[in-house]
Amino acid sequence: MTISRIETAFSDGLLDLPTGGRILVMRCSPEFAHLLPADRVDVVHGFAPAYAAWERTGANMLGDPSTGYAMAIVTCPRAKDFARHLVAQGLHALSPGGVMVVDGQKTDGIEPLLKALKSQISNIEVLSKSHGKLLVFVRPETLPAVITNWQNAAPKSPDAWVTALGMFSAEAVDIGSVLLSENLPNLKGCVCDLGAGWGYLSRAILDHAKVQRLDLVEAERAALEAAKHNIKDPRAAFHWADAQTFGAKKSYDFVVTNPPFHTGRAADPSLGQMFLTRAKYLLKPNGTLALVANRHLPYERTLTDGFAKVETIALTNGFKVIHATRPRQSH
Repeated sequence: MTISRIETAFSDGLLDLPTGGRILVMRCSPEFAHLLPADRVDVVHGFAPAYAAWERTGANMLGDPSTGYAMAIVTCPRAKDFARHLVAQGLHALSPGGVMVVDGQKTDGIEPLLKALKSQISNIEVLSKSHGKLLVFVRPETLPAVITNWQNAAPKSPDAWVTALGMFSAEAVDIGSVLLSENLPNLKGCVCDLGAGWGYLSRAILDHAKVQRLDLVEAERAALEAAKHNIKDPRAAFHWADAQTFGAKKSYDFVVTNPPFHTGRAADPSLGQMFLTRAKYLLKPNGTLALVANRHLPYERTLTDGFAKVETIALTNGFKVIHATRPRQSH
């Protein structure tokens, strides 16, 4: 959530904290935590770094919301169906007459969401600022059936796989992951799938009989829960964690990754570069990183600075698979 919008809403009188009752916060940045009474706040957030940051504020952390809230605040994520699901979940958690707050950027779809809400709920107040909107309205006594359907929506998962709303590649196997699965090194020993998602690459890794242990590391809790359904091999262990801080130095023989490179809709190559730097930290002296990336992403400098040997194994119009071996020691 853009802090300027919620601060403006409080300062202009569009938004007032309820005098009593609990406040539900869903999928929001902790940057505005100081505006809320921590002892009355319940936070639901599936992204491990944000969860940890909210936990440090003293808020009560939940896996799923309860009911009877006086206020609910939701940040609109990029995925349309996931955004609608969160709004519906927040509305069902509110007591009738409770205040619903929805924030989002234009680039993340707040305007189509506003239009859809207006078709079902009246008297929505809108604050437009900083290329986004903050919506404030009161939960009606009876929620429209359309909104209940939003809460019950599910992705059209790929055949034989479990996925969930909002996660990367929820409705189709990612082309890059397929390419990497076809160009993995001869895996053995201890392997880390860094940013494992719902487990497509992990299953391919476990097809290698000499793999003794596989750690699936994923920051999105829903994706990791899906991976637990998709991967039943006893060699697999599941870690809901921030890739930037996960693991002990020189822990793995191989790291496999299809690293993210977007923050919202904005391309952010530094996010992928962080994965490569972390892989270097996690690998044993003779370890190998196997990654796939969009062809245009500028990862080669990071790799050649960090590894003694870097090879492009596969190249298509859209993607590249690179193996980087023997991480250089940091000075």
